[in-house]
Amino acid sequence: MNENRGRRVSFHTLGCKLNFSESSTLAREFEQNGYVRVGSERDADVCVINSCSVTEHADKKCRNLVRKIHRRNPSAIIAVTGCYAQLKPQEIAKIEGVDIVLSNNDKGDLYQRVAELMGRKAESPFVTSCQTEELTRFFAAFSSGDRTRTFLKVQDGCDYKCAYCTIHYARGSSRNMPIADLIEEAREIARLGQKEIVITGINTGDFGRTTGESFYDLLRALDDVEGIERYRISSIEPNLLTDEIIELCARSSKFQPHFHIPLQSGCDSVLARMRRRYTTARYADRIEAVRKLMPDAFIGIDVIVGFPGETDADFQITYDFLERLAPAYLHIFPFSERAGTPAVAMPDKVPPHVSAERAKRLDELCQRLNRQFCEQHIGQEAEVLFEGPAKGGMMSGFTANYIKVLAPYDRALINKIVRVKLDSVEDNCDMVAHLL
Repeated sequence: MNENRGRRVSFHTLGCKLNFSESSTLAREFEQNGYVRVGSERDADVCVINSCSVTEHADKKCRNLVRKIHRRNPSAIIAVTGCYAQLKPQEIAKIEGVDIVLSNNDKGDLYQRVAELMGRKAESPFVTSCQTEELTRFFAAFSSGDRTRTFLKVQDGCDYKCAYCTIHYARGSSRNMPIADLIEEAREIARLGQKEIVITGINTGDFGRTTGESFYDLLRALDDVEGIERYRISSIEPNLLTDEIIELCARSSKFQPHFHIPLQSGCDSVLARMRRRYTTARYADRIEAVRKLMPDAFIGIDVIVGFPGETDADFQITYDFLERLAPAYLHIFPFSERAGTPAVAMPDKVPPHVSAERAKRLDELCQRLNRQFCEQHIGQEAEVLFEGPAKGGMMSGFTANYIKVLAPYDRALINKIVRVKLDSVEDNCDMVAHLL
């Protein structure tokens, strides 16, 4: 009889899509060993937090979550892994209730470490730590449980060392699995019945550092996997978005016209201080190349406001640049100072209230651009992969170019690609459609 039968485990995932794929893979190991996975708000015997550390707010969110879980369920084993655990393991270990802290190198050992405690609280936390140069293991992962899409981890780490970012220190150097192994994972995802794969990594376009392959080679191989109907690239640096990648996405029936391309600033002097690897001219060229072959492509852009030295004039240059580019969506982040990064020592810090005001202006721009993008599709036909029920007797899904669509609920159409006509835009920019 399985000694774990009846035990419950919950996962609390903070941060990026990569963390979601890793949490899902860790959860499968618990389930294979008899645990029942329960929702994050349910009491559990084991509570796992896969942490993020991209901002101070992310660190604080993890600390507050540990305290909340311990107050609600003081007998639960609490394990923390992820980027915050990698960067500040001893800080986490001091929080009351924490039993296990695992570095990013050791997160694959999570189940083993929990099994060693066997349902009892640790007398003192078990902590693993390692230096950045020791982050060499690749933890293979893909998400499951969602009926329609999965996040497939193809790459980890980053060699870029941007002036504001701790990711290189938290994740190590760029590394990846061989294409042949990833193709097998994609085939397994297809066997599980999922229709869409989101290709994810820390610096996804840098794929191939450890195997001598290229991101283009990977995309071409994935395009041939039977059973997967849609692919999306979660994020790609503008200097790595090559013409051949754009051309492959444009001619493929599987790769969707949907690009998330970090910008961070629309002002060249700020980009230089950030140690980014492109200029605004190069960035605009990449957007033009995408739209030339895929005019209706959804383009999402990351922007940081309030970087040290960003003047009002610099911000206005960024604002005007984004307004001209007219992306479908903006992901806006007020600058957050991270210990150990070059930005900490930079002069001319921007006051928080100024950063907040700039973020508010960009948020208003985002809402306007997002609505414009959706409204230009009114009256058009589109193919939607419906994912599940929504409020008011509706179901929701996404078009190829990532417009969220609502239509009358039909259980038989969930996890199916259905042709619709787009009728109107809701206040939140969801589109209402009828089935064809």
